[in-house]
Amino acid sequence: MGLGKVLETVPRDPLLYRLDLPLGGSFFPLGFRVDIATNSRDVLEAAAAGWSGYAPAYPYPPVELRIVVQSAGDLAPEPVFRVQRQLFSIVADRDNFACYESGGLFGCCFVSQKTAADHAWFRFYFLETMAYMLLAQRWVMPVHAACVARGESGFLLCGLSGAGKSTLAWACARAGWTYVTDDGAWLLTESEERTALGHCRSIRFREDGRRLFPELEEYTTRARPNGKISIEVPLDAFPGIPTASRCRVDAVILLDRRAGVPGARPIPAAEAIEHLLRDMPWYGDEVRARYETTSRRLLAVPAYRLTYQNLDEAVTLLSQL
Repeated sequence: MGLGKVLETVPRDPLLYRLDLPLGGSFFPLGFRVDIATNSRDVLEAAAAGWSGYAPAYPYPPVELRIVVQSAGDLAPEPVFRVQRQLFSIVADRDNFACYESGGLFGCCFVSQKTAADHAWFRFYFLETMAYMLLAQRWVMPVHAACVARGESGFLLCGLSGAGKSTLAWACARAGWTYVTDDGAWLLTESEERTALGHCRSIRFREDGRRLFPELEEYTTRARPNGKISIEVPLDAFPGIPTASRCRVDAVILLDRRAGVPGARPIPAAEAIEHLLRDMPWYGDEVRARYETTSRRLLAVPAYRLTYQNLDEAVTLLSQL
């Protein structure tokens, strides 16, 4: 057989490089475009559950995700996350894993049908992690903070897990403030305007949420994929609550929910910013430098330590700032 005949034969594809992924869609988490190619409707349904309703807002190149669903395998156990230079990996087992490369804004994922069918689990550990971590390499900086706004002024509410970020954000929203996000804000790295983005379409509470807010009584408590017990409430069930997907940050608030003299006491902005950066994953020197530049913009805004014992007291103190 001549070389020409050999080259005409269809090569084997044991690595699934040429696997046909006939389904696709574009979604806009936080306003950024994410293009998905897949062979499973479960993947598109999971993406729609998390991101439908978000419109395009930024002209940046899209994140590209190729997601292969295979019949073999069990529901993915909790995966491990690792990074070296620009290569990221999510590994649960031989049938459930993903990798992505930040320089090219590209990621691929292989999961079992059982994992894809559990939309909440798949979104939490694979789909949303891939999309948001890729966006975090270029255009947004994740911060562990809630965000609410009054008029044109946005407040970042930060503190350790259990500090009361979600409950205070909801208490502010019930009092007429604009709700932006409950426990995870994103700062635009390419903007000089200190812009915070958030997931304004839902809010999560711990188990005590129904005790604090009677209107949440009908919502079911359940374990999230990370094991935390929570109540997830869609904001479209409360049309009277004003929401916004973004706002300008004009103050940073460190929450200190404990017994003591209530008050909002000024602190150095650098102290609040250090708190925001404390638990930030290391993505490399280039990304860290971008985050530090973004953080320095917050030095221009006032920062306060908010000491309070109950939510009404906290909302009143915030309103006085």
